[in-house]
Amino acid sequence: MIKFAETVLNGFALGSVYALIALGFVVIFKASGVMNFAHGSLLLFGGYVTARLHDAIGFIPAVLVGAALAAALAGLVQLLATRGLRGAEIHTLTILTIGVDVLLSTELNRQIGADYLTMGDPWGADVTRLGSITVADARVASIVVAVVVIGAFFAAFRWSRWGLSMRSAAADPEAAALMGIRLDRVRLIAWCVAGALAAVAAVFLAAFPAPGLDRTTGQIALSAFPAAILGGMDSAVGALVGSLVIGLTAAMAAGYQNELSVLGAGFPDVAPYLVMVLVLLVRPTGLFGSKELTRV
Repeated sequence: MIKFAETVLNGFALGSVYALIALGFVVIFKASGVMNFAHGSLLLFGGYVTARLHDAIGFIPAVLVGAALAAALAGLVQLLATRGLRGAEIHTLTILTIGVDVLLSTELNRQIGADYLTMGDPWGADVTRLGSITVADARVASIVVAVVVIGAFFAAFRWSRWGLSMRSAAADPEAAALMGIRLDRVRLIAWCVAGALAAVAAVFLAAFPAPGLDRTTGQIALSAFPAAILGGMDSAVGALVGSLVIGLTAAMAAGYQNELSVLGAGFPDVAPYLVMVLVLLVRPTGLFGSKELTRV
């Protein structure tokens, strides 16, 4: 029972980090219809900036600078890539993000090398004991920070002018443009928000019990991709639910790996994708995705 409780807590912590990443996928897709495969590189860039600056300016300022620069880089990608190909098909822009990811990840891998970069987080390797249950302080911090950041995101999405514009543009871009909504600005802000969320997520992906930030940290962003698909690519709420489901699935598969050894040593890696496929067989648009209606 203790092992189960610890595994569930780890699953919620992992799901909260996945939620930050999955929201980035969703907000870009809602704003521009593009599946951003450069998201992992934006995450790695934000984490790299934090790791390099925390000794000089402190942890929290380093995180803020990392989030700001990741947001700026995401905005630059949107300006140079998607705006530069105005009128191009959506699938062309999606493929373009793969090329951007290759360029960014190659340079970041060269900068990081074979090292593990510490994030300078204040909780370090400390753990908290809740009776017989032990949980890393970094896991608790990830849940708390994710709740605050995601709460702020949904508040802005619901009550700010950008959120209203975003929802209007997602529902009917042509009508929104006719009503005076500047779609280019909405899309730019969406990309910047996604970059900032990815940078915050990088801090917790590299925190204890992980050894630190390395070249493969950005690839973990792809682990949040099933969460966005599972919940529905056009649903922010779906991204949260999908992230918790995928986080719990990954934690359970890893925590009970010995009991599930009959399914193979690599089962924890494929379990989230298996859950995604099973759900999509029943609901092709995801748990909260909207169905596209075509009038004939």
